Amino acid sequence: MTTSTYLPAGLPAPLPAVDGLDVPYWEGTRRGELLVQRCGSCGTWQWGPEWLCHRCNTFEMQWQPVDGNGLIYSWQRPWHPAHSVLRDFGPYLVVLVELPAAGSIRMVGNLLGPADQQVVIGAPVEAVFEPHDDAEHPYTLVQWRLTP
Repeated sequence: MTTSTYLPAGLPAPLPAVDGLDVPYWEGTRRGELLVQRCGSCGTWQWGPEWLCHRCNTFEMQWQPVDGNGLIYSWQRPWHPAHSVLRDFGPYLVVLVELPAAGSIRMVGNLLGPADQQVVIGAPVEAVFEPHDDAEHPYTLVQWRLTP
């Protein structure tokens, strides 16, 4: 599912790492897919991207699509801007989302909706893909939205 841009224009665009490690993740977001790494040897899921498995230390990491439904593990309501473009934007909500379908790995992102909404630990959320097609290097962000 897509949405209009949540954050104001002018923030630096996220670019894949120079070493290419996270290119599959960014390519997946452009297609509306959430991809995370899973070890081809021991099956361990992990996030963020690494060249080797945190559990068995092999270099057999693979990118696999996962269900974009998760649970709020933790959250924060920043009032102070992390970037000058956000000076008049705050507060906003940042959530740490646990993905049960991917070994309960956790990802950070913005929670869409009013900044003063009540946030409950364990509340269900879904990934929302926010395309930035007009950027110099087009990209898509993963945001989160509460689900009923």
